[in-house]
Amino acid sequence: MENIKVMGFTLFVFSVGLLHFISSACGAPLAPALFVFGDSLFDSGNNNLLPTVSRANFKPYGVDFVRGDTGRFSNGRLVPDFIAEFLGLPYPPPSISIRISTPVTGLNYASASCGILPETGQFLGKCLSLDDQIDLFQHTVNSSLPKHFKGRPNEQSEHLSKSIFVVCIGSNDYMSNYLKPKTSDTSKHYSPQAFAQHLLDKLSAQFRRLHSLGARKVVMYEIGPVGCIPSMTRKNKHSGKCVEESNQLVAYFNDNLLGMLQNLTSTLPNSIFVRSRAHWLGYDAIINPSKYGLLDSSNPCCQTWANGTSVCIPELKPCPNPNQHYFFDGYHLSETVYSVLAGACINDRSVCSPTLRELVQM
Repeated sequence: MENIKVMGFTLFVFSVGLLHFISSACGAPLAPALFVFGDSLFDSGNNNLLPTVSRANFKPYGVDFVRGDTGRFSNGRLVPDFIAEFLGLPYPPPSISIRISTPVTGLNYASASCGILPETGQFLGKCLSLDDQIDLFQHTVNSSLPKHFKGRPNEQSEHLSKSIFVVCIGSNDYMSNYLKPKTSDTSKHYSPQAFAQHLLDKLSAQFRRLHSLGARKVVMYEIGPVGCIPSMTRKNKHSGKCVEESNQLVAYFNDNLLGMLQNLTSTLPNSIFVRSRAHWLGYDAIINPSKYGLLDSSNPCCQTWANGTSVCIPELKPCPNPNQHYFFDGYHLSETVYSVLAGACINDRSVCSPTLRELVQM
């Protein structure tokens, strides 16, 4: 284990060991590693070790997860967990966690409340912006992996080129930045279209940096329907199930995401950048919940602070059927919805093209 400095804080980082072969009933994994970047939708516990209020390391979070309340903002598994299961890999542990008892075949760098822009979410405490997360990945590439691939840099490059990178980030740049005029003046300086382009330009540069560090197979999830989450619907007047004005804001980003990713794929050698249509799929599950085995697509399952618009109140029992709810708290989703979002990208070309099943063979 090593310690490095990010944003002035000492963080404990795993030394990364590669397993060339996993002897199990499933045989060898479909990819050598899974690297995860993003916000609270993907955070598996990094924020537990940061000075922030954005944490989920208490019950009722994890009520249906085998390891309990690890810091995942849900009742159970997240999208990266389902993808890891599909790939035949262990769940990527939080990159700044001090738990090092199991081999590592990828890491999770995601951090709740943060975003694409470095200033997003900082009023809630410290979090790892996407730039910070890539800094940590750079440390993995430059300091941790070489200790395994001693004198074999070509093998390390091949390891990274065959690994899967999944990213889910951007919603906080709207909910905790653009739509928060009391704590941010971003909306005074950017029109909705200009702000979306600002995010895409920043994200494109960040993805180019990931590529320079060895990433080749990258899946980027769209920003979901933020206008449908209880935190938005219970605070703003609207007709129907969602605040469609907020959904339109993120649509400017999502509508241009594919073009940006296609440009990266065409210009960066040996790269494949894939868009996951999470917005469309998530919205469909809200409007047509029974199609996905859901009974409630409007209300949080747990008892939250601020009348259902925030995170769960610690130690209070959640609803008896979390996986029949779309939302577990005022912002985050249930394991059922995460399973849908992961499974569709693995198997459905209308959601991810190529699918993850195809991507691992490319």
